[in-house]
Amino acid sequence: MKFAFAGIDFLGGVFEGLVEAGWKPIKLFTRPCDGIYDHNDVLVARARSMRLPIQLSRIRERDIEALQAEHGKDWALVVAGYPWLVKGWRGRAAYGLNIHPSPLPTGRGPYPLFRAVLDRYETWGVTAHVLADGFDTGDILAQDIFDLGPVESHETVLAKCQMAARRLAAGPLGKELPARWRRAEPQGDGSYWPRATDADRTLDFRQEVEPILRRVRAFGTVETIARLGDARVYVAEAQGWRERHPHTPGAVVHRHRRHVVIAALDGYVQITRWSPVPLAEAGQVGR
Repeated sequence: MKFAFAGIDFLGGVFEGLVEAGWKPIKLFTRPCDGIYDHNDVLVARARSMRLPIQLSRIRERDIEALQAEHGKDWALVVAGYPWLVKGWRGRAAYGLNIHPSPLPTGRGPYPLFRAVLDRYETWGVTAHVLADGFDTGDILAQDIFDLGPVESHETVLAKCQMAARRLAAGPLGKELPARWRRAEPQGDGSYWPRATDADRTLDFRQEVEPILRRVRAFGTVETIARLGDARVYVAEAQGWRERHPHTPGAVVHRHRRHVVIAALDGYVQITRWSPVPLAEAGQVGR
């Protein structure tokens, strides 16, 4: 099966899984990335090594028409980690499908991984579904469901999603797509989770230690936001413990080098990796 791929490195394993299953790529649609949170350098290098055409601008109907003119209708448009709604593929490609990092119909929306940790889901998953006119609403083709532990982080859930997406591509999608397409199942009612805001990322030290640390884990290297006195800082890593104390929640009670201990409702939170500017503005990955 020939396929055009739309996405970035976030779910680039889907591309490799389909190639592993014997599919032949014909074009890469991607987008500009910041090189901090979003990357496409691996996919772009792979496409260049295979001499594939690469397009950074949004997919338009004329782009799909051009692929039809060159390859007929016997190809698939595969979307994974692509921010724009793709239309106009029906009648021009045999298949159009999206890989979404949630167990649909739960968790529709741009990036549901944070809430998988925040809401303490015990299982999570990745879903392949038919491209529809609404985001993440198409009939389900396949799912890969996995367990989540009590102390998951954004990074562990992301890795599990990436591994599951590649399994789907190399197995059920790459080897069984025509049969699965014929028996795709409607999603029914579901939930849409909007993009996380700064309020979602902000730590509230009036809470107990456990939910504060869960929020830090949920956003991981995407960073949470905390107040240290009059300063606003961006937190990538923290630990903590329960302990009775006389301090006002939010008070800075101890400092050692760059480690800062802050009073919470039932104990202390120690911030061990933070910056006065967000990672995106700092322009570097390390601290």
